[in-house]
Amino acid sequence: MKKVDPRAWRLFFYACIFLLSFGSRPILAQEKTTISGIVTDADTDETLIGVNVLVKGKVIGTVTDLDGRFSLEVNQAPPLTLVFSMVGYASQEVLISNANTTGLSVQLEEQTFLGQEVVVSASRVEESILSSPVSIEKMDILSIKETASDSYYKAIANLKGVDVTSSSINFQIINARGFNSTGNTRFVQLTDGMDTQAPALNFPISNLNGPSELDVESVEFIPGASSALYGPNAFNGILLVNSKSPFDYQGLSAYYKQGFNHINGREGEPQSPQPMFEGSIRYAKAFNNKWAFKINASFMKAEDWYGTDMTDLNARSQGNLPFNPGANIVHVFGDEVANNIGLLRNVGAIQQQASNLGLGGYLSSIPDQVVSRTGYEERYLVDYGAATNKVNAALHYRLNDQLELSYTFNYGAGTSVYTGAQRYSLSDFEISQHKLELKGDNFFLRAYTTRENSGGSFIADLTGVRINDMWKDNSTWFGEYTLAYMGALALQGVAPGQPGTTEQQATAHQSARNLADQGRYLPGTTEFDNASNTVKNDFIPQGSLFNDRSRMYMGEGQYNFKDEIDFLDLQVGASYRLYSLNSNGTIFADVEGNEITIAEYGAFAQGSKKFWDDHLKLMASIRYDKNENFKGQFNPRISAVITQGNNNIRLSYQTGFRMPTTQGQHIDLNVVSARLLGGLPYYREKYEIFDNAFSLASVNAYTAEVGKGTSPVDPAATSLLVPVNDLPDLRPEQVQSFEIGYKSLLADNRLLLDFAYYYNIYNDFITQTAVRKAPGPVYPTPANDEQAAINAVNAPSLLTPITTPGEENTFQTYTNLVGNSVKANGAALGITYNLPSNFTIGGNYNYNKLLSDIEEGFLSDFNTPEHKFNLSFSNRKLTEKLGFNVTYRYQTAFHWESSFATGEVPEVGTMDAQVSYKVKDWKSIIKLGGSNVFNNRYFLNFGGPTIGAIYYVSITFDELLN
Repeated sequence: MKKVDPRAWRLFFYACIFLLSFGSRPILAQEKTTISGIVTDADTDETLIGVNVLVKGKVIGTVTDLDGRFSLEVNQAPPLTLVFSMVGYASQEVLISNANTTGLSVQLEEQTFLGQEVVVSASRVEESILSSPVSIEKMDILSIKETASDSYYKAIANLKGVDVTSSSINFQIINARGFNSTGNTRFVQLTDGMDTQAPALNFPISNLNGPSELDVESVEFIPGASSALYGPNAFNGILLVNSKSPFDYQGLSAYYKQGFNHINGREGEPQSPQPMFEGSIRYAKAFNNKWAFKINASFMKAEDWYGTDMTDLNARSQGNLPFNPGANIVHVFGDEVANNIGLLRNVGAIQQQASNLGLGGYLSSIPDQVVSRTGYEERYLVDYGAATNKVNAALHYRLNDQLELSYTFNYGAGTSVYTGAQRYSLSDFEISQHKLELKGDNFFLRAYTTRENSGGSFIADLTGVRINDMWKDNSTWFGEYTLAYMGALALQGVAPGQPGTTEQQATAHQSARNLADQGRYLPGTTEFDNASNTVKNDFIPQGSLFNDRSRMYMGEGQYNFKDEIDFLDLQVGASYRLYSLNSNGTIFADVEGNEITIAEYGAFAQGSKKFWDDHLKLMASIRYDKNENFKGQFNPRISAVITQGNNNIRLSYQTGFRMPTTQGQHIDLNVVSARLLGGLPYYREKYEIFDNAFSLASVNAYTAEVGKGTSPVDPAATSLLVPVNDLPDLRPEQVQSFEIGYKSLLADNRLLLDFAYYYNIYNDFITQTAVRKAPGPVYPTPANDEQAAINAVNAPSLLTPITTPGEENTFQTYTNLVGNSVKANGAALGITYNLPSNFTIGGNYNYNKLLSDIEEGFLSDFNTPEHKFNLSFSNRKLTEKLGFNVTYRYQTAFHWESSFATGEVPEVGTMDAQVSYKVKDWKSIIKLGGSNVFNNRYFLNFGGPTIGAIYYVSITFDELLN
């Protein structure tokens, strides 16, 4: 293992000592205050179960029991303040003046006004959502319960400013403000303060090990740069999922959901509805307000959405043929291996066999056309049995009224399909987290580790390639194809040396494929199953199986000086992160004990102050972060909030950065189409990727020109080739974000209006590009230099569009766009209106636009519709028992770009709906609903699966249901 800079350890150690010196101060006043009472509904006088009762400024508190009663003992003499809160009700503060207060009666009023939520994510301190310095969205317990989507995690798509992509029925990726992808490394997701990224992937893996619906207290979403507070990669936004404390939410709860999908399946999909199952159980208990624990267990099982896109990624004209013999179909794997059969004219073995068959005269009839091997449809290769099994547990102990210590364990295992550079079948994938945290009212210290196990996960594309290899090697297959092609021309009466008509060429290609494929392993046969199992159970590079056991270790702390400083709100914090990459050579170059580590550390300070009778709040923060492979980064943030009544105008200048990911730095993986390489100098030098190399974009243009019938050595073709002698050194990417927003309560506090506009400038934009190496000198020449072109004898070798293991010539590597800034802007508008009789109508509109053109050959991955909107209509209390929610989502068509597939994503509009019925005697709620109720077929990312409707019925039991 590489040694970690000892200064990083010292920095974090001193920060911990500093925070502990303040946070663990002894309690001087040992007098006790005893309080007991009852909490009721102000309108109905019914007792309220599960109301949170917290001592303001401390961690101690309790909840009301099944009779609505509570009792609490505090190690402090009066006066003190109790805060009573419950979702759906306005919070109330009660001053306690007597040391022995009994029979306290508190009535809570149902919350009818909007914009009363308290958030912590925008500034890392509690504040009103109305006066947040940046745009922020929140889902509380009621929003989660009332969602019409088939899961609360999918309902995040309804929030203003959110982009969602879907690789699977249980694998959604959240993003904001453009540059979207199926593995979004520009966005951070935290669950109870823990980064949910998989260490080897560097992006959140959906909700694979997150809390179930029963254990989620709130979801907070911030679009835009948040690096100044949250560090690396909080670049386009951040999502915080907060689970329920076992002190505040006790008792037993459970739910079960039965659903169906694959209604009216298309060709290649199940032809009958497929059942879905989901269930969860949660139990939490507190003892004497000192100890508390909770445990959750949940499962999900469904037949996944299928990948059925038959679009040809190599769509191009090849001599006016009616089809492309070199097709590379989106959801067909094995056809990535291709060759230009014209290259075989000069192969001695082909010449000899052609002569033996009397076809020697037809060698010059072989066209310069690309031919791909016959592949297998995705449905025969991946595991569509989507499943998730999760366990979440926590143990909390209150050392005293000011300190709470907790241990948290999150575990998730599942089967899913993920789209990255290829399609990956995540079979029995596991990820677990262990966290130890000490917190007080004004500080926290936490340390956690994330550990992943790839289980039986494999590359679907590579599986198809390897099955073909096991049956017949590439040299044999292409040789047989070429000989059969010549024979088919002869049978059609084409004269030796002549190419034949377009129709004759098409017939020859079809005959050649049929002959070369004789005896091929077919899906459903024993031979195919045996080969498939062999490939999936053998590690990369021989097979397609991953062997990843990567780890991440994180420690961080924060302190709020609210008890020491009166004139200014000041917070400081520090963090240290260590990646330990252990893929056993299946992702990284970590073979033979060559463990790879990456260390990062950082610290921040934030101050805020109010002026003009609290009408103006100014806030500034700065953060410094250092990754061992790159220079340190300073990131400031400045914001102002102007408040007049319920009107709030916010202005902010934010900066952000993202470190190149673990893969961006260290990946070393042959994915058939190319070898993926990290951007560090070591990998470029290891493979000498700039020796006699050309940009892949220019090679594709060259190949397309040859496909029209142009000679491979014609100047018109070779002049298209662009040499690549160097690329900028990989470095962190920066963003400057300017934002203006307005949030207000109007119409007697029943209309909530929220508007935001942003303008982003990205520097050192991280991207990927590909180069192809020729085996010898190739000289692109001016069109009039015919002799020089003829001398470029190696030019035809560039017609090989793909590499095969052992014959690598294509390298896709990470780099930066240096010199030109990339600019984007956008706006979002949200409106929510509370109508009479508990009806609510709302909606939001989102606009995102890339303002800069990215140089050809480099990926932008903006991948965001320019326009989209959501509309909702709901009533959670149509009657005392009945509620409903209807949501419609629409987005315009847009261009999707990724290393896996590039193409158009059509416009889509879907509707979710649910009706809920409360059975109070059972303490249960029954919900009937559907996602995409009209069963519109769509996909959210090009290369992703085709999604249809889900219809479901669920029942939720909660011991503390009011």
